Amino acid sequence: MNDISLSASRGIARVTGAALGPYQTAVVRIGFAATWLLFLLRELPHRHELYGPDGPWSWSLAERLIDGNGAFSLLMLTDGRLWFEAVYALAVLSSVALLLGWRTRAASALFMTGVLSLQNRSVFMGDGGDNVLHLMSVYLVFTRCGRVWSLDARRARRTEAARARGERVPDRLGPVLWVVLGTALAVVTLPGRLGSEWFVPALLWTLWLAQGLWWVVERRAKGGEPRILLDVVANTAHNGALLVIMAEACLIYATAGWYKVQGSRWQDGTAVYYPLHLDYFSPWPALGDLLSFSGTMVMLITYGTVAVQVAFPFTLFNRRVKNVLLAAMMTEHAVIAVVLGLPFFSLAMIAADAVFLPTSFLRRVGDGAARGWGRSVRRGGRVAGGDADVDADAQAEVGSGSGSGDGRGAGQAHVGSGA
Repeated sequence: MNDISLSASRGIARVTGAALGPYQTAVVRIGFAATWLLFLLRELPHRHELYGPDGPWSWSLAERLIDGNGAFSLLMLTDGRLWFEAVYALAVLSSVALLLGWRTRAASALFMTGVLSLQNRSVFMGDGGDNVLHLMSVYLVFTRCGRVWSLDARRARRTEAARARGERVPDRLGPVLWVVLGTALAVVTLPGRLGSEWFVPALLWTLWLAQGLWWVVERRAKGGEPRILLDVVANTAHNGALLVIMAEACLIYATAGWYKVQGSRWQDGTAVYYPLHLDYFSPWPALGDLLSFSGTMVMLITYGTVAVQVAFPFTLFNRRVKNVLLAAMMTEHAVIAVVLGLPFFSLAMIAADAVFLPTSFLRRVGDGAARGWGRSVRRGGRVAGGDADVDADAQAEVGSGSGSGDGRGAGQAHVGSGA
């Protein structure tokens, strides 16, 4: 009985004492922010037809649908062009902020708002990748995804260094951003303006109030107990959301694999052949012909796809097998992006797969990126007479936030995130 209690206490301490998987959540954050940003930029010339007033799915049709399903969309406040442009700009800017990890808590909330507002406005414009992005934008709000590889982490590290030298570093932008976002939230959530939808506005208000409480506790509370309590709540929410993201990825592959098993074309090994010869999915017909030239190749790809998707959730407890299948799935999505012309679906799925990447691999990638960035900055500094110390700063950025301990410096990135 004592062993069970000891194991339970260790498990609780691990869940509440640290935000697990900081590198995994960071790469998921970067992946989905980049996917949505690239999509918005590519569709910039066609934005009015996709989500705006010139689309075949008119504002009145969207209003009738949303009245029935209670979905959230800021675009339902008015059908004006100026408001549409403002919401589209919000989606683009929030994606950039989340990608860079600038004021990550506020950026993740605005990112979710932009994704839901545009996708719920025209529900028939998306595909499977949009569904994944839709869900992950909500999950990311609950994570502490800016603890590494972010501007927040760099600012927190510099703040701690300044405090260690006895300097006082006020955060003037954070309170201003908090007030501005609170005012905007009050305007758009006035009674009746968003219909029957309540979950997203309630979530946004909760985040806004929690961020204000965190700011007050950080600067006014005497003793460390209130701060520790807030860290416990934030870590628990982060770890719970991380578990949900992993479960969601497993569920996607499990359901896709088992549905394929029931299809006759997948059973006879010919299913992959047909999309390779559809005009809509053939941006490079020669590549499709190359892959489908051999019946044996088509059969191997068809059966291999089903086997990998069905088996993946069962391999999570075997690291080596999981990593092999993970590499196979990412390669498959990269091939789909090129051969079938579905880049954003593939990017979304690769970003979801990234939650299972090993920490050691992610740290090596980060170290390599930091060294490359440092060398380029040094070369630029020699030309322009700049400071070459950025290399050390980049290396410290990669090495911060290992996930062990509550990390006061990493937590500060969220304390100052405004909202």
